[in-house]
Amino acid sequence: MLTQLLIRDFAIIDAAELELGRGLTALTGETGAGKSILVDAVLLAIGGRAGADVVRHGAERAEITATFDIRGNAPARAWLEEQSLEHDGEVMLRRLVGADGRTRSWINGQAQPVSQARALGELLLDIHGQQEFLTLTRTDTQRALLDAHGGHEALAEPVARLARECRAVTSELAALEAAAVERDSRLELLRYQVQELEALGLEPGEPEALALEAQRLANRGRLAESAQAALTLLYDGEGQDAHARAGRAAAALRNALELDARLKPVGALIEEALIPLREAGRELSAYLDSLDVDPRRQEAVETRIASLEQLARKHRIAAAELPVQLGNLRRELEALERAGLTLTELEARRTALERAYQTAAATLSAARRQAATELSRSVTALMRGLGMPGGQFAVEVTTPTPLPVDPHGVDRIEFLVSANPGQPPRPIARVASGGELSRISLAVQVAAAHEVGGPTCMIFDEVDAGVGGAVAEMVGRELHALGRRGQVLCVTHLPQVASQADQQVRVAKLSDGRASRTVLTQLAPDERVEELARMLAGVDVTATAREHARQMLAKPRAQAKVPAERRRRREP
Repeated sequence: MLTQLLIRDFAIIDAAELELGRGLTALTGETGAGKSILVDAVLLAIGGRAGADVVRHGAERAEITATFDIRGNAPARAWLEEQSLEHDGEVMLRRLVGADGRTRSWINGQAQPVSQARALGELLLDIHGQQEFLTLTRTDTQRALLDAHGGHEALAEPVARLARECRAVTSELAALEAAAVERDSRLELLRYQVQELEALGLEPGEPEALALEAQRLANRGRLAESAQAALTLLYDGEGQDAHARAGRAAAALRNALELDARLKPVGALIEEALIPLREAGRELSAYLDSLDVDPRRQEAVETRIASLEQLARKHRIAAAELPVQLGNLRRELEALERAGLTLTELEARRTALERAYQTAAATLSAARRQAATELSRSVTALMRGLGMPGGQFAVEVTTPTPLPVDPHGVDRIEFLVSANPGQPPRPIARVASGGELSRISLAVQVAAAHEVGGPTCMIFDEVDAGVGGAVAEMVGRELHALGRRGQVLCVTHLPQVASQADQQVRVAKLSDGRASRTVLTQLAPDERVEELARMLAGVDVTATAREHARQMLAKPRAQAKVPAERRRRREP
């Protein structure tokens, strides 16, 4: 239940605070005063879309805070607990929209994405607009209303899931069957390519190693010349090499070390240098020996490289990628060889899914037919109470053949209406009168709210447009009865509706010639008389209009006493 609404710098409202209670609250005022702006403000608080244009001219930001009592709303409490948001039976949604269009949202003081506020808002209230009858003509809306009326969420979920799985398997089957057309020729090619690559016996890294060896063999002469020159200078220079000269230097210092100990570190360095020089000479000798290979080795390496490059060109890849290509071809070959088995498995899975889907869809269909009967009866009764005495409403549930696999089930849902006696029901989309369609829409909304329940707060934004007189009074009665189950806020221009409200809020627009602003006033009993008289008489409020207003306000209370007196008479 919405208990408090705080608005600051929103549209033409500079600051407003509204305290709300249970029952029916009527929001009244002159056309253009901003009654529907209040509905827009609530929508914004619960995650509605907004831009910089909602900020009052000259203000930095718009701010909306909506507080709800959720002690009687188990789904909302469960949602908050699931999101680890603390509450004490109350939830506060706060929304800021800056003049630059940026927006922020809080739930019980914690910053949250707007999508979270929207998800919670769906559990807190229902809003019915004055043009909602337009969506009532859509088949998807009709199906959703019927399912909501029957509480089919648990039955609809497996139907949607099985339909998605069945469609995915069917798509996979179609792809495999299309591939099977060229499967045999592809298999033959893959087997040949795999066999050719396997016959090559290629080892990982072999192309790179062969390239290095070929480079070495092609430059063997230059390599030998350089290595021999280095060996002569370092170790094998007939007494003139670096090793021999370092040895003589070490010998020359040995005698001097006894005369001056400061030469010992230098002598040690020279002695240590002899070791790497000797090792370098041995390595160079071994390297020169390795260059003296069989000349046929160079020919074999070049032949091997040519074979690899030829095969790489066939596959349009680098020679180094041939091992990876072999692995890819093996996997594709295995997948194609198993494709026949996969097709069989997928066909069996699709058959099983279709059977499970048909079973789940049949269960949903049976529930829909039962809910259709109940909704038809409820809406028909309400239509007849809303000035359509011969009206008849029927929900038609048909199942086409062959059965489709659709996430929404196999049924075609259509709302049929007969507004006058003797006329057969026709699709609601073909009802000519907008006024009739508006009343039918109201009857459906009220029936759904009476039967299904849901959020304890409902807002009706001028859903009574296009009706008047006795029908308007009947609309007011239905909304008042609906308010007994929770909380109903109704934006209305009709005194017949406003008079039946438990409380009334006047929305007025004030102007000082330079700027306009909207103010909200919760009306006391005497003030309600004046407001109803204005709604009845217009600009010139007469004593007759005031008396009529008093009578209208007294009438619902008198009607409410009758059932109570009848109950007292039945008591022993």
